Amino acid sequence: MAVAAMLFCACLVVPIFTVGSLSSEWAAIGLLSIAAGAHQGWSANLFTTASDMFPKSAVGAVVGIGGMAGAAGGALFATFAGHILQLTHSYVSLFAISASAYLVALLIMRLLAPGLKKAEFTA
Repeated sequence: MAVAAMLFCACLVVPIFTVGSLSSEWAAIGLLSIAAGAHQGWSANLFTTASDMFPKSAVGAVVGIGGMAGAAGGALFATFAGHILQLTHSYVSLFAISASAYLVALLIMRLLAPGLKKAEFTA
């Protein structure tokens, strides 16, 4: 069920690629607000996925490693975004990347963990 919710949230983010070309500020704010809400739904389900796949003793470490990777990725993306804005003087490409990021992440997750089965650890 978490995968269906994550797909729904990922699809709600896709329309933000149009934000750069909208003439209405309120339409842009509305789309960005929907995307922000979808991000919250995505992240809640992502944390639940870790607890569904790993034993209780490993959930904290798995979520911590994922949080660290996300923070490092965010720092790198901030630098990348600055370079893109300097080159293009437009947010269009950044909105396009953001619009597709959740779908790409869900695809990678499905490829790495097909069926989202519980991890088996041997001691």
